[in-house]
Amino acid sequence: MPRAPLIAVSGLLETGGSPSLRLHNRYVAPLMEAGAVALAIPPLGSPDQWNALLERVDGLLLTGGDDFDAQRLGLGETHATAVVTPPEKQDQDLHLARRALEADLPVLGICYGMQLLGIAGGASLLQHLPEDRPGSQEHSGGVLHGVRVALGSKLASAMGVGQLEVQVVSRHHQALEQVPEPWVAVGWDSEGLIEAIEHSEHPFALGVQWHPELAGPGPSPHTELFRSFVAAAEAQPPTKPL
Repeated sequence: MPRAPLIAVSGLLETGGSPSLRLHNRYVAPLMEAGAVALAIPPLGSPDQWNALLERVDGLLLTGGDDFDAQRLGLGETHATAVVTPPEKQDQDLHLARRALEADLPVLGICYGMQLLGIAGGASLLQHLPEDRPGSQEHSGGVLHGVRVALGSKLASAMGVGQLEVQVVSRHHQALEQVPEPWVAVGWDSEGLIEAIEHSEHPFALGVQWHPELAGPGPSPHTELFRSFVAAAEAQPPTKPL
């Protein structure tokens, strides 16, 4: 029986009372349905320990989360509306993203996770929609809207997309303004806001601004994205045992 790929999954850090990791089952379920097993990442430890973790897994899923501390990132003053990610988690997430990319580890970023991948590569951040794009459509609260996916892109292949537009669920008020090479924007809403990115020099490094895990069970481009991610992780060379 083939070994199930092991995928490390980030979560939220709750700091009230006793600090704890919170990871929604909805992120893990599609991975398991696609044949993977998951390992939750606590926001603890050192860069050396995080590197050791990545050496033992076959993929990295960066899930949705809170907002960025823009000032800590050197991206200007943090917006007053931001629900700021704790510094220890933000620092860990950035390290994991950068190290996974350096190691050619399959990585998928969702919402905050997509923004994280872009920021790790030098992207600029829109801190509050629609304020930063006056008159633009709403993206928070689970709103449904269309996304145009670039045909011929790695993302289109991973999603099995043959049409120009897919319907997505959005829960964000921050977004990427632009992404530098080797990142490429490969998905946009009807107003040109970046909704998906991919790394042109990495075998499988994709980020989506929407929440594919909210599409529910059953065949769809969103479940196909998770299946393609797991397949990429399964193709990794054997990792060290835990």
